[in-house]
Amino acid sequence: MFLLGYDIGSSSVKASLVNAETGKCVSSAFFPKTEANIIAVNPGWAEQDPESWWENLKLSTQAIMTESGVSAAEIKAIGISYQMHGLVCVDKNQHVLRPAIIWCDSRAVPYGQKAFETIGEERCLSHLLNSPGNFTASKLAWIKENEPAIYEQIDKIMLPGDYIAMKLSGEIYTTVSGLSEGMFWDFKNNRVADFLMDYYGFDSSLIADIKPTFAEQGRVNAIAAKELGLKEGTPITYRAGDQPNNALSLNVFNPGEIASTAGTSGVVYGVNGEVNYDPQSRVNTFAHVNHTIDQTRLGVLLCINGTGILNSWVKRNIAPEGISYNEMNVLASKAPIGSAGISILPFGNGAERMLNNKEIGCSIRGLDFNTHGKHHIIRAAQEGIVFSFKYGIDIMEQMGIPVKMIHAGHANMFLSSIFRDTLAGVTGATIELYDTDGSVGAAKGAGIGAGIYKDNNEAFATLDKLDVIEPNVAKRQEYADAYAKWKYRLEKSMTGNIPAPVLSSDKSLTI
Repeated sequence: MFLLGYDIGSSSVKASLVNAETGKCVSSAFFPKTEANIIAVNPGWAEQDPESWWENLKLSTQAIMTESGVSAAEIKAIGISYQMHGLVCVDKNQHVLRPAIIWCDSRAVPYGQKAFETIGEERCLSHLLNSPGNFTASKLAWIKENEPAIYEQIDKIMLPGDYIAMKLSGEIYTTVSGLSEGMFWDFKNNRVADFLMDYYGFDSSLIADIKPTFAEQGRVNAIAAKELGLKEGTPITYRAGDQPNNALSLNVFNPGEIASTAGTSGVVYGVNGEVNYDPQSRVNTFAHVNHTIDQTRLGVLLCINGTGILNSWVKRNIAPEGISYNEMNVLASKAPIGSAGISILPFGNGAERMLNNKEIGCSIRGLDFNTHGKHHIIRAAQEGIVFSFKYGIDIMEQMGIPVKMIHAGHANMFLSSIFRDTLAGVTGATIELYDTDGSVGAAKGAGIGAGIYKDNNEAFATLDKLDVIEPNVAKRQEYADAYAKWKYRLEKSMTGNIPAPVLSSDKSLTI
């Protein structure tokens, strides 16, 4: 008995086949092998052809079926993870009307901001838990104003995962979690956000019928079965956006549990058991995979643009030529906690929502030409990334999410002991590292939705825990002082008028 999981990313589409009894992945594949094309007709635009997702899904499916030798009849359920916040528009014949506007397209920012101001910030935040921002609803508003002929033909709007489910089954459904990420869900009234639909002039018929995240959401039809080599009638029993699905993949379901990634950008995703929001809208809040009317489970998403991209920049431009990341970490370990007074603000990858959408750039503070070397800068870069995580975690804790345990995949920045130890040390949280990915998580999510697993704990009982990092209590104050200095420099750079922090171990503060 096997489970099939798909992860529809903007770079590639990955498929994984999981043995339901052992919980182990028996085969996985992704296409294309080079990064998928993003169409950018104008600055700030980002589009993809949804058909390209389907073509790459077919290639990935064929590859794993061939490699594994598993019979299509042995696949009992299918799960889908997908890039969030995209917009796919189809007509009454389920034909795509235009390229999908994907998550990193920024053209709709003015539409969301105007809605936020016109409807009222308090009403938006208390009902949507976010500003309408650059999310799916605002992207649809852009189409309505700028491409009216296309808008008039739209029968249904979909997220990327809804589109893939449609291609598999011929049926169009969505989920509360999906509607919430598009700003279509009213958490206060537990229904589609009529006030935002009315403001934008959207007809309610554009929204697909809602299915639970873990439930049958259609079955593979004859056309898809023939194209993919799957069995007709195989049920689709799970779908979720990539960040909620990443949390699921790490068995993060309950209030206070945290999932984190630290690639080019970084994400901290915490589960809240209460309907709450940040008054400044510095983090995003969506329905988590196990959110229901009777059980509040909200995913609070903190995204930091300047994460691994800073570390790679340091490797290219500051570290000794030809050095590996592991060798960089060894070199950085020669510098003390706090990098002998250097603080790096890692915000050189665009405006940061966490900083109220300010674009302050990356800067090095406290550099002494007579004292500091490459090892100090390399360590300060990693510490600066961690401290940006801590700054966001502070916001999440103010929202009622206690951060005591962080789950992460054993990848990217989490491969660095300096990064891990600093994150544990400055937050006081234990870090657990696992071997998993989004497509495997989607497969196990399908197992939950199909009733093959009774709950998430059974589904993830075989999740491989690779390492546990406990906070170093003896060094906690050193981490706290380094963070206080970094935070002071950050807030001074944003306002220019912040009182100096009180430091216990280092009374000096060089700006």
